[in-house]
Amino acid sequence: MPSLQLPAEAGLEQAGALLAAVDAAAAGATAAEGLQIDAAALQRFDSSAIALLLHAQRVVRARGSRLQVLHAPAKLRELAQLYGVLGLLSLDPGPGAAPT
Repeated sequence: MPSLQLPAEAGLEQAGALLAAVDAAAAGATAAEGLQIDAAALQRFDSSAIALLLHAQRVVRARGSRLQVLHAPAKLRELAQLYGVLGLLSLDPGPGAAPT
């Protein structure tokens, strides 16, 4: 399964480059494989990170595939819940994380 590692920072300033990276990673994914995004390194982010993940979800679904976000920080899950999109995203908090 193709994967993409998010950097430590994912805000408005990084959005353009991150969108391009998501598009490139999704283009390399087959419908059967899907796309994994590893958010383990993510430390500083804003709503741009949520927009990025929603974009990734749309891109892979348009290809008939699925998105899986691994190691989502608790704050990312909380932000997704605040915006009402937690159910739209597959945010895996990783082992040992408390559910939100």
